Amino acid sequence: MFNTFHIIIFLPLLGLLKFAAGGALQLTANNFDKVVGSTDLVLINFYADWCRFSNMLEPIWDEGADLVAKKLDSKRVLMAKVDCDKEDKLSSRFHITKYPTLKLIRNGHPAKKEYRGQRSAESFLKFLEEEIRDPVRFINSTDDLKEEKKGQVIGYFESPNSYSYQSFMKMASSLKDECVIIAGFGPEFRAFMPGGEDMVIVRKPSSLDDIAMPPDVPVTDTARLTDWARRTCVPLVREITFENAEELTEEGLPFLILFHLPEDTETPKRFLRVVEKDLYSEKDGIQFLTADGLTFAHPLHHLGKSKKDLPLIAIDSFRHMYVFPDIKDMEDPVKMKQFIADLHSGKLHREFHYGPQQPAAAAPAPTRDQPSTAAPTSPPESVFKKLGPSGSRYSLLKDEL
Repeated sequence: MFNTFHIIIFLPLLGLLKFAAGGALQLTANNFDKVVGSTDLVLINFYADWCRFSNMLEPIWDEGADLVAKKLDSKRVLMAKVDCDKEDKLSSRFHITKYPTLKLIRNGHPAKKEYRGQRSAESFLKFLEEEIRDPVRFINSTDDLKEEKKGQVIGYFESPNSYSYQSFMKMASSLKDECVIIAGFGPEFRAFMPGGEDMVIVRKPSSLDDIAMPPDVPVTDTARLTDWARRTCVPLVREITFENAEELTEEGLPFLILFHLPEDTETPKRFLRVVEKDLYSEKDGIQFLTADGLTFAHPLHHLGKSKKDLPLIAIDSFRHMYVFPDIKDMEDPVKMKQFIADLHSGKLHREFHYGPQQPAAAAPAPTRDQPSTAAPTSPPESVFKKLGPSGSRYSLLKDEL
């Protein structure tokens, strides 16, 4: 029988036992931002207790977390987990619709690609070792520069020991998947350092001549400079082709696509302005693309459309395709944002299968066990997912329950 003395001794022991047990760090709404904001890399398992695949992964994930903690600097990199049933706001924030979803958060920002490698402790360690490696390529002169398919973020510095270069390193870590990161030091590059000040520029993809100079932002302002470099290095709206479709699909974000006739150059410009002005905040949850409607006639056919219906906007969720009701509303930010929000909330999926929900006064809202009595529809399947890589997945989709 425990007395007060035993309880006083036992409570600290519980804390020690919990620490000794190790495993992945449990993240909640209370500690999430503090942890990801103070750690270079956080690999997170978004899981649900009712999901069989989540339960299968759990011991492997904790084993990987212990191995990573042993081999790598825990102040720079760690593995964590989020219970999506208890932390629905975090789940919604990162658009989690399948379990388990494995996301990498780099310097507080989600990487474009989910982790889709082998699910073993050793594979998690190898992945994080590669991710934490210095992403900067060093040059001795500008003659070492060459055209790249990706944009280039180039920094010219007096010394690698400068505070501005340390800031550049943080930016490089955030942009490593999207841009080629290059740095040069010393007298060789002083001609590119006005007033002797360290300088960062961006070269656009596939060009040595198309150079963007930074706005009036100090090189040491990592957050603002990173935001500028990302916007400049990676176009907000990209054109999808058969050559880059696999790469774009692998990024894991659904597509919001403007299909247009090849001779129509004005609508893509308007679409870009809409995205830059009103939809930039949505970029972490969806990819903005344009597509030649003649080249991609097959997806249009699946939508029941043809070239006479162009231009049109559609979302491909990698499960189904959904058409934006009226292209004339493209420049209405409320309607465009609602279209994207309806994708993330599952409304587009539900209404395609069960029809629009009736107003609450007319009938109770349908539930998972009692769907709408409206006649179900059959939305077109995703076409673009078939252009992506074939790697196996373990995740379970909510809507398949």
